[in-house]
Amino acid sequence: MPNADELLVAICAMVESEQSNQMSLTVVVGGAVITGRLAPEAVWRERVSEVLRDSDRLGPFADVFTFDRREDRPDRGEAPTHLHFHLARILQGTLGIPETGGMYRVAIKGVSAWTVGDFSYSDK
Repeated sequence: MPNADELLVAICAMVESEQSNQMSLTVVVGGAVITGRLAPEAVWRERVSEVLRDSDRLGPFADVFTFDRREDRPDRGEAPTHLHFHLARILQGTLGIPETGGMYRVAIKGVSAWTVGDFSYSDK
């Protein structure tokens, strides 16, 4: 398994420590291009939990996302292992899927390329 990009880990750690959701990022993972804004893991988990809770069929899964697994870690200063995107889209040709943006969790070690900023398309 490849080593995680130290600069990308540092960016993710900064998002986690500042509790900010304003850092836009575009990554390539397994050939897919994902673009959006990073969110702290706790914020991301809470938002996913809210969406699931509102679903008749998926409501029981909501608690899985609110349980903070980081409490079980012996070293809380551990480097982040995942990027947590919100308002994110998978880019396919001239489309972003979903159009409104989604919630994606991406393993940092799986990122093969990245750039600061997000991409959007225009028909003009």
